[in-house]
Amino acid sequence: MRTFAVRLQPGELLKEALEAHRARLGLEAGFVAAAVGSLDVVRLRLAGAGRVLERLGAHELLSLAGTLSPDGAHLHAAVADADGSVVGGHLLPGCRVYTTMEVVLGEADARFRREHDERTGFKELRILPAGQGT
Repeated sequence: MRTFAVRLQPGELLKEALEAHRARLGLEAGFVAAAVGSLDVVRLRLAGAGRVLERLGAHELLSLAGTLSPDGAHLHAAVADADGSVVGGHLLPGCRVYTTMEVVLGEADARFRREHDERTGFKELRILPAGQGT
């Protein structure tokens, strides 16, 4: 397993920046090992909901977990506002770093691909052995 540390700057978009780092590093089976930082734009899709929850203002990132593949990222996050209220869900594009975001990425000994799954209607993770074609 390889690990990489990245620091995102104020104004960077979290999901988009992680996908760019995945590509730059050539990760075939990436995952988020640890993350701490803050956001001033939070965009989440809640479980079973079709709508987007968007919150503006300072939020601390409490948790970020997920996979990074050449076909896209699947990330979930929990954040807390200034009152300590916590919300979490599926991380959407457009979440903006407020002061900093420190992320440790790992790479599993595998290849991740995302393919449409008829049962769920979403692109779901397919795990291949390292070195195997698509």
